[in-house]
Amino acid sequence: MDTPPLAHAPHNQALAPPLSRPALRTVAEFLKPITWFPPMWAFACGAVASGQDLGANWALLLLGLVLTGPLVCASSQAVNDWFDRHVDAINEPNRPIPSGRMPGRWGLGIAIAWTALSLVWATLMGPWGFVACGLAIALSWAYSAPPVRLKNNGWWGNAACALSYEGLAWLTGTAVMLGGAWPGPHSIALALLYSVGAHGIMTLNDFKAIEGDRRMGVASLPVQLGAHGAARMACVFMLVPQVVVAALLLNWQLPWHAAAVLALAVSQGPLMRQFLRQPVERALHVSAFGVPLFVSGMMVSAFGLRQLSLFSNTLGVA
Repeated sequence: MDTPPLAHAPHNQALAPPLSRPALRTVAEFLKPITWFPPMWAFACGAVASGQDLGANWALLLLGLVLTGPLVCASSQAVNDWFDRHVDAINEPNRPIPSGRMPGRWGLGIAIAWTALSLVWATLMGPWGFVACGLAIALSWAYSAPPVRLKNNGWWGNAACALSYEGLAWLTGTAVMLGGAWPGPHSIALALLYSVGAHGIMTLNDFKAIEGDRRMGVASLPVQLGAHGAARMACVFMLVPQVVVAALLLNWQLPWHAAAVLALAVSQGPLMRQFLRQPVERALHVSAFGVPLFVSGMMVSAFGLRQLSLFSNTLGVA
């Protein structure tokens, strides 16, 4: 399929001659740098939780941050923009492809090139890093590309993104810092719990595209459950894992870390109450101010595991 007609392009742009290639700033916009933070943060959390000396492993840390954000996440955004170009023509007509600033099949070419570059870069991260990168890449293509196109169902699509953005990135950070060793049950538990929480965060993003998703047959949770039903589900997905994480930290003799995670979760309450009353209008507000509290809890719990690891090493416990 070709790029859709510029039905919503500005008048002066519609009269301009068609482009043969995109501008560099258009390519940068296409790769959506604003979305790179979550997997980079999760990777950093995993690295912190490993208990290893971050200063002595700064090169590995830098390689991982570049891999998770500017490479893997950027390639997933390019893949999604290409296969979502007809939906974006309704929801976000100013995106590079529907606006005509990314002409022809340049979008698909960049998605493939960035995917290949990510895999090459991952070879610098050892076997675990390469396998994790391959899995994340597979999930990103399965999320957007037919015939799988997991995003056509909000439950599966959000799960794929959440697992890739949070859990997989966290475990990769821990494993590569441990030289490829198994991350251990504590780190795996927190990575999976925060992946469940990220499912709710992914739902927040779907409120801006309800109309376009409905018209294009994308069964996001707001389309399936209605705006208020999806808002309740997003809040449950975000809050319950944080409470469980706090309980686990308390059980692991980390009361101050548990209290901090719980306090951060409780502080999201007022934002969520407003969101539940006006889901469509307040979804962006929760993303802007509630999600930073959620991810702060991730780092607090990572430092808790770091303390636990250092304490175990001091006692000579494997």
